[in-house]
Amino acid sequence: MTGSTPPWKRRFSRGADQGPSDGPHGTRDDGRGSTDTGAASLGPAAGRSDLPAPAEVPEPVARRRTAVIRDLTRRGVRKGGDRARAGLGHLADRIIDLAPRVPVRDLATLRRQFPGLGPEELADKLVAGAATATATVGAGIGAAAMLPVPPAMPAELAAEITGVAAIELKLIAELHEVYGARPPGNLKQRSTAYLNAWSDERGIDVTKPSTLGTAMNGHVKRQLRQQIMKRMVRNLPNLMPFLVGATVGAVMNRRDTRRLAARVREDLRRMQVPWEALDGLPGLERPADALEIGERPENP
Repeated sequence: MTGSTPPWKRRFSRGADQGPSDGPHGTRDDGRGSTDTGAASLGPAAGRSDLPAPAEVPEPVARRRTAVIRDLTRRGVRKGGDRARAGLGHLADRIIDLAPRVPVRDLATLRRQFPGLGPEELADKLVAGAATATATVGAGIGAAAMLPVPPAMPAELAAEITGVAAIELKLIAELHEVYGARPPGNLKQRSTAYLNAWSDERGIDVTKPSTLGTAMNGHVKRQLRQQIMKRMVRNLPNLMPFLVGATVGAVMNRRDTRRLAARVREDLRRMQVPWEALDGLPGLERPADALEIGERPENP
């Protein structure tokens, strides 16, 4: 418009802030205003005594209930683990007590029962008979667990484990007879050595005293407990209902016994002694309270 003052010549109003752009007391922000003491601030109000204390919101009932259940579950698992360890210790002691009562046939008796067979053929017969026996034990326990009752399950597992252990201990001892690797010592010392072989699933090297393990110490018992735990975990499917456990138990026990025998035989072949060098080998004493382990020798 004609006669109007151009914008660049207009003066600011008298009430405007004429100070420098950085403000008289520090920084100046056109959008926030002054930050002098006593002015409003965008930061959180901390340590203000003039404000009411925030009300404490109670923890939800569901969360408290979950915490209680978690605590009870943790306690139950801890108590269950203690009971399981106590049960395994009892089973280990039971197998240790049964080991000297396992009847073992010496080499002369085995050769009379299986005439005309060499060491490998005779060992095959022993493995086949033991695998059949452990399969029968697994099938019997599985059939008894058609309608499993939880309180009876530990007793059924304990019966199967001790039965299979006795058969496999007998197999290991007789395999050592066949391969001419009988450990030295009396009945109790040999039984301890066979327990070591069973828990380690290895053959005994009679040339190395460290493998004999003729002293029943804490290390042997710990090994037995570990081995028994593995057997219990593997034998859990045998308790399946409606005779399914019988089939599973028979198959698994037969497989595990053959696998154990294969490992033991692999070790014994490296230290095998020919039968001709064992003519003067004395016979084995029979335990006074020998276990009744039903084995039907297979005729060639």
